Amino acid sequence: MGHPEFVDRESELAHLGLLFASNRAELFILYGRRRVGKTELLRAFCHGKPHAFFVATLSSDADQLAAFSQVVWAFTHDGSLEGFTFPTWEAAFRALADLPGRPVVVMDEFTYLISGNGAIPSILQKVWDERLNSTRVMLILCGSYVGMMEREVLAYQAPLYGRRTGSYLLPPLQLPAAAAFFPGYSPVQQIEAWAVLGGMPHYLRAFSDRVDLFENIRSQILDVQGPLYSEPQLLLMEELREPRNYFSILRAIAQGSTRLNEIAQAAGVGTGAITARYLDTLRQMRVVRRVVPAIESRPEKSRKGIYQIADPFLRFWFRFVHPYRGSLDLGLADAMLAQRVKPAFDQFVSYAFEDAAREYLARLARVGELPFLPERIGVWWNGGGEEIDVVVVSDAEKSLLVGECKWWTQPVGMKVLVDLQRKAEVLASTGPWSRVHTVLFSKAGFTPDLEAVATAQAVRLVRAEEMVC
Repeated sequence: MGHPEFVDRESELAHLGLLFASNRAELFILYGRRRVGKTELLRAFCHGKPHAFFVATLSSDADQLAAFSQVVWAFTHDGSLEGFTFPTWEAAFRALADLPGRPVVVMDEFTYLISGNGAIPSILQKVWDERLNSTRVMLILCGSYVGMMEREVLAYQAPLYGRRTGSYLLPPLQLPAAAAFFPGYSPVQQIEAWAVLGGMPHYLRAFSDRVDLFENIRSQILDVQGPLYSEPQLLLMEELREPRNYFSILRAIAQGSTRLNEIAQAAGVGTGAITARYLDTLRQMRVVRRVVPAIESRPEKSRKGIYQIADPFLRFWFRFVHPYRGSLDLGLADAMLAQRVKPAFDQFVSYAFEDAAREYLARLARVGELPFLPERIGVWWNGGGEEIDVVVVSDAEKSLLVGECKWWTQPVGMKVLVDLQRKAEVLASTGPWSRVHTVLFSKAGFTPDLEAVATAQAVRLVRAEEMVC
C-alpha cells in the first residue's frame, strides 16, 4: 500500500487560510524540526493560489539572490530570464510590493539565507516597514533550525521582532495521523510503528505496511544502507557544534539516566553545570524534555524534574542503534534485531504507549469530553516509589484524572484498577483534590469482571483501537 501524500494538518491549513483571507500584508513565521513536514504543508497551502515558492540552499549569498530573483520574476512572467538578478536583497524584497493580486511568497529554509548573510533579517525589516506592510503580500518565512529561527527571527532583539502577524512551531503528527500511513496494520501494529518512528512524516514514509514491522526496522534503521540508519546523526550535526557531547548525553538518557547529575556522570561531558547547558540546547531543539510531577503548579521552579528524549524515533535510535554501531557496521543487523531489539521491544513500546495515552486525553479535552477543564497533563511520582502513568490536573476545579497504561498481551484485570485507586488516594492526600476520576488504557482489552466494575464506578476504559482513531 502506498502512503498518503499529505496527512492531517487541517487546523494549520485553516489558520493559514484565515491569514490569506485577510487580504492585507501578512508576515507569517513557520518553523520546526527538519523532516516534520513544513514544506509539504506550505505546498498544500499554496496549491491553487498565486504564489512564489523559493527554497534556499547552502550555496553562496550571490547564488541565493540570483535564485530568489528568478522565482520573483517567474511570478509575473512565463519562464525565467537567464542571467536576471536583482542588484541587492533590498531591491529583491522591494519588488515583492509590485506583485499583483494577493501573492503568497514563501521563503523556505530561511535559516540558510541567514547563515550566508546575517544582514538579511535587518534588510527585510527595513523593507517591510517602508513598503511591504502596506501591500497585499502574504510573506511566509520557513526554517528548520529551531534554535536559529527563535534567536534570529522571533526573539525580542531580532530585527523582525514585532513585524510578524503570526508564527507557529509545527509539531510532529499525533498518533491518529501517523496511523494513517499504515492502513494495512492493525491498531496495535500502528501504535508500535508510531512508538518507533514518532510523528515525523519523512520517517513514517520509510516504513511499509506490506511487510512486518520488524522487517521494516531491520531494513530501514538497522541496516547500514537503510535511509534512517544515520538520520539522527545527520540531523544533530547540522545544528550542533559539538555533536559528540550531545550524542553522549542522549545515549545516557536513553539508557536510563534521567537526573542532571546522573546524566553528567554517565555521559562524561563535564560538570552538572556544563551538562545543564547542553540539555538547555537540546530542550530548545525539542529533542529533550524536562518532566516534573503533574501536580506541580510551577514546574519551571520544581527540583523534581527529570529529563527524557522527547521524540520516539530518537529514543529508539539512541536505545538500539547508537550503542551498537560497531556490530551494525559489521553487517549484524539480523542478530541485533533478534538479540537486542525484539527482547526489549514491548518494554520500549510501553513508554510510548503512555505518551500516546496522554495525547489521547489532550485530544478529548479539546473536544470537551473530559469531566473537567484541565490545566496540565503529565505523570506523577513521589519519593516513596509510587508512580501514576497519566495524571490530568485542574487546580481551579480541584479535580484529577488518573490513569494506568498496560502494554500487555493479556487483558487488564481488577488488580490494576485496585492498585491505581490505591495510588490515587496517596496522590489525592497531597493536595486539595475533591474529585478523582480514573481511566485505564490497554493493548489487549479488559477482563469481563473489570468491565462490569468500570461501568458501575464510571471508570473509563480505553482500548488500543480507540487511540488511533
